[in-house]
Amino acid sequence: MTRRTDLCLLAVAVVWGSSYLATKEIATAQTVFVLLVVRFAVAATVLAAVVCRRLPGLTRTEVVAGVVGGGLLAAVCVAETYGVTMTSASNAGLIMALTIVATPAMQRQRVGCRFYLAAMLAVIGCGLLTQSGGLTVPRTGDIVMVMAALLRAVHVTVMARFSDGRGIDSARTTLVQLVTVAAVASALCAASGQSVVATTAAYGPPEWALVGYLALACTVFAFLVQLRALSTSSPARVSLLVGTEPLWAAILGVALAGDPVTGAGIAGAVLVVTGAGWGRMVLAYGSRGVARTAMWRPTPGRRLQGKPPTLFGWEIMVRRTSDY
Repeated sequence: MTRRTDLCLLAVAVVWGSSYLATKEIATAQTVFVLLVVRFAVAATVLAAVVCRRLPGLTRTEVVAGVVGGGLLAAVCVAETYGVTMTSASNAGLIMALTIVATPAMQRQRVGCRFYLAAMLAVIGCGLLTQSGGLTVPRTGDIVMVMAALLRAVHVTVMARFSDGRGIDSARTTLVQLVTVAAVASALCAASGQSVVATTAAYGPPEWALVGYLALACTVFAFLVQLRALSTSSPARVSLLVGTEPLWAAILGVALAGDPVTGAGIAGAVLVVTGAGWGRMVLAYGSRGVARTAMWRPTPGRRLQGKPPTLFGWEIMVRRTSDY
């Protein structure tokens, strides 16, 4: 069972890593809001059907948390999607790994000097990625992706505070977030003049396949796998497996999209993956190499209530489900 769970979590990392390339294939600067409306509406509809038996228990706290989190998530997705249209898919995935090192600072979490060394490696790596085409002013897309990474860190921090001791159901709160993102994107479509009907009417089978992939594989599938992993694996193990996402983003971007490979780009990618991975390990296991949390299993009758005791990497992994 553990091996099967590990393979499923690795699959989640792969689909998340591929989400940047999929988004780049379908999104343009003029259709960002339309894509978000369609993708999150589809994801919310499917997830609602899957967790329909849980919906009658929706609480006011979950609605508030979902709406606030959904508003922040909308900002993350807008920045991510715009950023992807202006930079390479591999750069986008690697730069988003900054979330791993930015969130502990926002949460004022006590970390050792090793974590700051890991964070420094990741930041230097991102700097090299922005210069992969030669010494120049960073591309707008890279800057926007840095903003998206910081916004995601804010989203993680806010949702973690909402979850503390309030018995929030993960499924219902995530569903509210997805609906909120779709609603915010719809409002942005109206304000910007982007037409959902006109844009989607021009979609052919390839475009709808990409929308389905982003909505079903990168959101619903990832969410269900994580719920299963809650009862079969440790938070540290899950976090480290899913933490391979930036690596897959780089591999798929180069292999499928033909992203340029330069010395600075390779060095930047290595530093980002190393820094993010090292940071996750420090947060998960501490300086002595011992897991900070034992395997967490839900209490009978309250399977999805609350969250695991305290593991920063796990919180990022859960919040990331809503992003893509």
